[in-house]
Parts: sequence; C-alpha cells; structure tokens
Amino acid sequence: MKKNRVMDFFSALGRSLLMPIAALAACGIVLGLTSALMKAQVQAAVPLLQQGLILFIISTLNKVSGVVFTLIPVLFSISISFGMARDEKEIAAFAGFIGYYTFLVASSCMINSGFMNFGALKISTILGVETLDMGAVAGIVSGIITASLHNRYHKITFPVAISFYGGKRFVAIVVIMAMAVVGLVAPIIWSPVSMVIDGMGGLISATGLAGVFGYGFLERLLIPTGLHHVLNGIFRTTSIGGTYEGVEGCLNIFLQFVDKVDISELRQFTVFLGQGKMPMMMFGLPAAALAIYRTSPPEKKSKVKALMIAGVAASIVSGITEPLEFSFMFIAPPLFLFHAVMGGLSFLLMAACNVIIGNTGGGLIDFLIWGVFQPGSRWYWVIITGPFFSLAYYFVFKSYLTKKQLSIDVSDEEQETGSRGSSMEDKQHALASRIIEGLGGTGNIAVVNNCLTRLRVDIKDMGLVSEELLKKTGAMGFVRSSDSHIQVIYGPKVEGIASNVREILKY
Repeated sequence: MKKNRVMDFFSALGRSLLMPIAALAACGIVLGLTSALMKAQVQAAVPLLQQGLILFIISTLNKVSGVVFTLIPVLFSISISFGMARDEKEIAAFAGFIGYYTFLVASSCMINSGFMNFGALKISTILGVETLDMGAVAGIVSGIITASLHNRYHKITFPVAISFYGGKRFVAIVVIMAMAVVGLVAPIIWSPVSMVIDGMGGLISATGLAGVFGYGFLERLLIPTGLHHVLNGIFRTTSIGGTYEGVEGCLNIFLQFVDKVDISELRQFTVFLGQGKMPMMMFGLPAAALAIYRTSPPEKKSKVKALMIAGVAASIVSGITEPLEFSFMFIAPPLFLFHAVMGGLSFLLMAACNVIIGNTGGGLIDFLIWGVFQPGSRWYWVIITGPFFSLAYYFVFKSYLTKKQLSIDVSDEEQETGSRGSSMEDKQHALASRIIEGLGGTGNIAVVNNCLTRLRVDIKDMGLVSEELLKKTGAMGFVRSSDSHIQVIYGPKVEGIASNVREILKY
C-alpha cells in the first residue's frame, strides 16, 4: 500500500508538472520563431522584417512570450495545486497562488528581520516582493503543500456560528497559515539544501557524455510509469539542469538567453532538451513502425497500418511518441529496452556533435524553429545521424518480431453508436460513454485527469476495469501504477476524450 501511495503521488506530480511545461513549450515556439526573425542575418536577407510596424509586432510577441518563463514557480504552484487536488480543483488552484505569494512575503519578513545574516542567499524581486529566490523549488513545495491541505480540509465543517469559514473558505485560511510558517523557515534551511541540489547538478555535469546518455536512457525507460515528466521537470527548471547568470534549469536558461547571448554559450544546457530526442523520434521510431507493419500478419495489416501512420505522424511532427511506444513495450519488452538505450545514444550523439537545439519537443516543429532557423545550431547533424537510427531500429525490430513471431495487438473497434448522420458531438459522447463502461461504470470512477497522451483515472475497484472494452474505444495501452489508478493511452486526442468523460460523469 505504501508503494502504491508513493507511485500515485509521483504520478500525480508528474502530470501536474506537465501542464505548465506544455504551455511553456508552446510559448517557446512563438519565442523561437520571433527570435529567428529578429536575427541580423535573417533581417538582412528579408529587409521587409525591418519595417517599423512588422518589427514592432515581432518584438512585442518576442517579449510577451519570453516573460512567461520568469513565472515558472508561480505556475508550478498553481498547476500542482490544481492537478493534485481530488475535487474542487479551481479552489485548490486559487489557494496555490495565495500559498506561493504568502511564502514570498513571509520569507521577505524573515530576511529583513535582522535575526540572522542572510547575505549569502540569493535575493530577487518576485511578483513585486524582494525575497528569497528558490526558483521552481518554491513553486513545487507550495503546490504540494496546498494540494495536501486542500484534499484534507476542503469539506471541513464548523459550528453554525462560524460555519461561514468552513469548507473551501477554510482552505485559503489554512494554506496562508501553513505557508507563512514554511516561508519563515525557508531562509534558514535553504542554504544547505541548495548546496545539495547544486552539487547534484555539478556531479551530472562532471560526468559529461555519460551523464547525458544516462539522462536520455532514463527519460525513455520511465515512459511506462509516467515519471519521465518528473525527471524532465527537475532538469528543465532547477539547478540540476544547470545555472547560468542566476537562472536555474536548462529550459529556463535556454529560453531566457537564446536571443541575448551567442548561441554557443547555451550548448551545455541544450544537451538535456529537444535535440536529444530528434534522431530517435524523427527517424528511429518511424522505422520501427515500418518494421511492425511489415511483420504483421496479412489479416492485421490494414488496421496496423492505420495505427502506425497516426503514431508516426505524432512522433515526427510534434514529438509525441507514446502511441508508438505503447504498441510494442508490453508485447516485446526487450525492444523497449533497446529503444531506451537508443534514446540515451540519441542524446549522447547530439551532445558529442555540439548541436544546439532547445525547447522540449523532439519533432519537426522544434527542429525547424530552433534548429534550421537558428544560425549556429548545427542542425544538420540530426539529418546526418538520423538515417543510422532508421536502419538500426528497422533491422532490430524486424529481426526480433520475426524471430519471436510477434505482432502487436489490434482489437476490432466497435462501430460508432448512433446513425450515420449522427453529429460529431453525439459520436464523441457515445465514445466517452463506452470508455466509462470500460472503466467499470460511473460508480467505479473517482477522479478523471489527463496529460498530453494519457487518460489518468482513479478507480475504486480495479477488477471492474475491462481492457478489452477500452481497446475497442481506441486505447493503445495501459499502465496500472497502483491498485486504484490506471492510465489509458489514447495519444494526442486524449484532451477531448477526457473532457467528454468528465462532462458525462457530471450528470
């Protein structure tokens, strides 16, 4: 039971960290495109970009998209509070902001109290408060504490005389009190804690290419559990991923300095970013998909082809790989281990070739915006190394699947409920109803969340869940991280699915 609770906690934390990171990645695309258009070389080639109004629009978009990256701690606090709350999530999100701001003010009070000398600490102005700068860690701590307090007290009741302060109103009160205490203590204990975190970052940096390989290997190996989001978040937003001019985290550093310093200065930080995934995502997995199709029995080929085409498109264009990975990770675990090793090798080779392509995705969009359009990024190494990944993936997958006589499981999907003329909305709701049935019915579902590719559901009785029914709704794979939590992989379309499922559950 303790193991289940730990897995549930980290699974929820990873999902919650993903929300702001995904938003930042989208802003990063805007930042990258505008940064490229503001380069002197690009403007010299296209003089129209120097025209007053056009330049004003480009520079405004650049500054607006760039400022978002200075708000990561507060975004983490809000998103973790929201994501880890079991219900009444909007109340938790509101309390998350209150808790983080209380933390800032309380830390400022302690620093200015004169009780101790805090001169060695990093002091910054955050949301208008001159206070202790703990970076993303402060937001993570604030979000976790707020979510925990919200889940415990959001239904509390008091005697009639003070009943007004019960329930969700009490959440804000208890969060303020708790975060005030945390804020007062933080300046006292942060110095040794930050030394440990910085030391871990220094150790990883000292291991060089071996450390980069290890990161890439683990990033793929953790995919089945969903905990790769936690690993990514730590490297992207804390000093474990590097520190540059006071900014912590490889993603933070890259996006805040990409248009301010020579791109070569950022090479040591992009080794943990999107560049490491590109040979594997844009070349390796598509070749694996071809091998899976070629080795499928004739009666399955048409359905496997449709599934592989959808998965390849997601992998190449946007860097979403789970639809492909879940098609083979459970029927052929050695192939998934090979894939994880190749993931580590992909990161290692891009670092060894001094490639400098940032942001979080490993697909074509990031490759063009942060690679091809950025002078000095050495993007061509992705094209040079990519075909070798294609060959390796194709022959390893084809040889293994042929030798073991394995093929991926493709279930017959049911016809859409309703007549041929049914509206798209009716079909989507019919699909959501079948998903609810596959999860054991309305009474068996406690909480429904989602990330980029997975429907994440807290279940009361796992024995009532039918994977066969869920496969007929288009599910590509399943992860049962505990006795009460299941992740159903649907790919990029999961956002709409989750919304429809939650809507039906309200009735």
